[in-house]
Amino acid sequence: MSQVSNVSACEPRWLTLPATPQLPAGGREGVVELADARIWHAVYGSGAPVILLHGGLGNSDYWGLQVTELAKTCQVIVMDSRGHGRSSRGGGSMSYELMAGDVMALMAHLTLPKAVIIGWSDGAIIGLLLAMRHPDLIAGVFSFGANSNPSGTHDFTMSVVFNAYIARTGEEYALLSSTPGGFKRFFDEMMAMWTSQPNITAGDLQKIRVPVWVVDGDHEEAIKRDDTLFIADNIPGAGLLIQPEVSHFSILQNPHQFTEDILRFLREKCIA
Repeated sequence: MSQVSNVSACEPRWLTLPATPQLPAGGREGVVELADARIWHAVYGSGAPVILLHGGLGNSDYWGLQVTELAKTCQVIVMDSRGHGRSSRGGGSMSYELMAGDVMALMAHLTLPKAVIIGWSDGAIIGLLLAMRHPDLIAGVFSFGANSNPSGTHDFTMSVVFNAYIARTGEEYALLSSTPGGFKRFFDEMMAMWTSQPNITAGDLQKIRVPVWVVDGDHEEAIKRDDTLFIADNIPGAGLLIQPEVSHFSILQNPHQFTEDILRFLREKCIA
């Protein structure tokens, strides 16, 4: 597969889209068979469970630069969200609530009594919903690049980096999906979701009682800073972390920083 990348030594880090990594070898792969979909996942290491949720249009490979380090101290679980990567689409309208339900199904399948959610973009939104709906099952949420409602986003189609990401994920979809020719339809369904969801209120956020860090990049091109602050200000006891010299794609632009921040969150808030 050709990699779309605009990495250049002359460009600021936040204007680059480094190549998509690969997941490390040795993961224990599996599929959760739901009534209408098959959810792919892989498990690495042992210890306290940590579930990594990728961004919209992407897949679990985007966590390839975090898994090895995290798996030294945790049981790391990656999953391809419904319709993404190796997971099938199923029926019904695409929604964050539906994908949150898939995480719950995976936890039940793996018999996990509790897990930390590390979410990027759409995965971060799903993490917040899980903290709101299932506080007894969620040990903490590291939420990078979430928005509370559609008005909390910029028009990301104006971003060169975001457009490169869309083109790249189309290529990845064709390689990984069981419906390789279906990316346009899938993209249209995701756009319909993004323009109508999520709808998280201040009251919803104020009910969260699990440890949360609200995280974003200082050059975020998709999420409005006011909305990031709205989320952080309304979750009781939440931490706010703005990572330097990165954008919505911090996970690729500075993977060491991203991993170290996750580890710090786990040490301070969730895992002894």
